[in-house]
Amino acid sequence: MARQLLSRSLFDARWLMVPFYLGLVVALAALLFVFVRELVHGLLAIGGMTPTDAILLALALIDLSLVANLLLIVTLAGYENFVGRVDSGRETRPSWMGTVDFAGMKIKLMGSITAISAIALLRIFMKLEEGTTIDERTLLWMTVIHGALILSALVLSISDRIAEHRRVVPPAA
Repeated sequence: MARQLLSRSLFDARWLMVPFYLGLVVALAALLFVFVRELVHGLLAIGGMTPTDAILLALALIDLSLVANLLLIVTLAGYENFVGRVDSGRETRPSWMGTVDFAGMKIKLMGSITAISAIALLRIFMKLEEGTTIDERTLLWMTVIHGALILSALVLSISDRIAEHRRVVPPAA
């Protein structure tokens, strides 16, 4: 009886994750607000924009979009993996829902973080091209961190591939 109660309590503890996912939805709404603000600000300044300004605006919007995608993937995949099936009552579920396991979520997460880092670095390079002075130390550290993210994504990808291979190939007799 005590074992069953303990097991049930541990299993029901997954519902403690729901406030985290709701918090991510709030963060998604905040990102939407920032996205719209950036877009409106950019559109109001469109008459005086240089090509570099337009590219920087596009990169800022892409950056926000990638972070929003990341939040959505973590929210929906995390909920489905750890709490329960998302039942929207509609047949409009994205094809990836229900198929992204924890390993797939890690790969998508690292891919998104690496892309966000690349965009941040590209924005700095665009500012350099425009003539803005950037601290060399900051540029060096951003490049090193981006390289470390790429390396981490590569190691994670290789380790997942090795783990997948081990699950598929039966042990030798």
